[in-house]
Amino acid sequence: MRSHLLNDTTAEHYRRSVTEGIERVAAKLATTSRPFTGVSVDALSPRIDEIDLDQPLHDTAAVLDELEDVYLRDAVYFHHPRYLAHLNCPVVIPAVVGEAVLSAVNSSLDTWDQSAGGTLIERKLIDWTAGRIGLGENADGVFTSGGTQSNLQALLLAREEAKSDSLATLRVFASEVSHFSVKKSAKLLGLGQDAVVSIPVGADKRMQTVALAHELERCKQDGLVPMAVVATAGTTDFGSIDPLPEIAELCAQYGVWMHVDAAYGCGLLASVRHRDRIDGIERADSVTVDYHKSFFQPVSSSAVLVKDAATLRHATYHAEYLNPRRMVQERIPNQVDKSLQTTRRFDALKLWMTLRVMGADGIGQLFDEVCDLAVAGWELLTADPRFDVVVEPALSTLVFRHIPAAVTDPAEIDRANLYARKALFASGDAIVAGTKVDGRHYLKFTLLNPETTVDDIAGVLDLIAGHAEQYLGESLDRAS
Repeated sequence: MRSHLLNDTTAEHYRRSVTEGIERVAAKLATTSRPFTGVSVDALSPRIDEIDLDQPLHDTAAVLDELEDVYLRDAVYFHHPRYLAHLNCPVVIPAVVGEAVLSAVNSSLDTWDQSAGGTLIERKLIDWTAGRIGLGENADGVFTSGGTQSNLQALLLAREEAKSDSLATLRVFASEVSHFSVKKSAKLLGLGQDAVVSIPVGADKRMQTVALAHELERCKQDGLVPMAVVATAGTTDFGSIDPLPEIAELCAQYGVWMHVDAAYGCGLLASVRHRDRIDGIERADSVTVDYHKSFFQPVSSSAVLVKDAATLRHATYHAEYLNPRRMVQERIPNQVDKSLQTTRRFDALKLWMTLRVMGADGIGQLFDEVCDLAVAGWELLTADPRFDVVVEPALSTLVFRHIPAAVTDPAEIDRANLYARKALFASGDAIVAGTKVDGRHYLKFTLLNPETTVDDIAGVLDLIAGHAEQYLGESLDRAS
């Protein structure tokens, strides 16, 4: 069994095995004609259930054959231009090369004596990102597993900086379309059930700052403590960007921690043409970025950044076996001092490889392309009487639904759109997401693939309309 350990004596075995795996994936990517096969849970589950994990195959090629059957054939392929569903991006090749390197070397980014150069690369990328945001010379941060963890850590820091004697008095303000992780974080941090105050949005799905000001004042009058305002730069459902400069002014006026959840909108940090859409982000106390959404990185690749490095002390815990206090005096850089995690992958390497090969402008150009595509899709939808579209895109998301010409019952229209989404998924021809707007069911395109075209969008809209009309026709037949 030692022959499977990666070391100096097995380097050739490693090369052959990894090459076999890469060739399988490359062949699959080259021949994938749909984003999904349409396989059902009932069809796929038995194939996996029948595998006896206590009976190894002892051969990489045989295991890859099996993997083809239980995973590769039926995987959802985000690189396909008709994958239009969630915030999953196609990935760039330099990042995938970085993934291969970091997995093999297997550095753990918690302490200097486990990562050395990896520590410095991550710190360099944090400085680079903070510079792009404009957080100033005292900024710092750390890579995380994703936006949910980044938001949790930011709100932890905000809670500690609020210096309240009673958690029950703390309040967090976020728009009604902010990410669910805000409420989840509040619960994990021990805040009261009513801790998150939902601020209404306008027709553009942006936080209404007049309402925010009202709630902040009411909080103060009620003797409560405004802990944080969470502004979103790229909401999950609409891609909307809250009015950051106005929110920053209110946070300064009331002495409130300003957190910007830019998990989606962080691609604008590299944008060649649209960076001004997130002006005001530089005034934040903390910022969430997800490189694995709009920097075209493999999961996971995220970070939380803070304007004042000293606030990261709230996540610090010293253990004698790992990062004793004396290391601080010796100026030994241990990333665990800033992180909620201990053992942590060297995910920063993927972004490093991307920037060194493509440059920030290269990433920004790709993100600008999908933002431009969303505008073209918006124009297509607004001109098509078969669809109702909710809001003009600020990033690359379109929320809409099919409106049948001969049907006026909103519940029946809901059912037709739900059916269309399920039927499209089952066909494997395209994948779209869904959400609710004012209690009604809508469909959603999240455009993150520069290879997607306007013709792809038009083709998928025709498929949606066809499935919806088929459902309505069958519904009428059943009724009669």
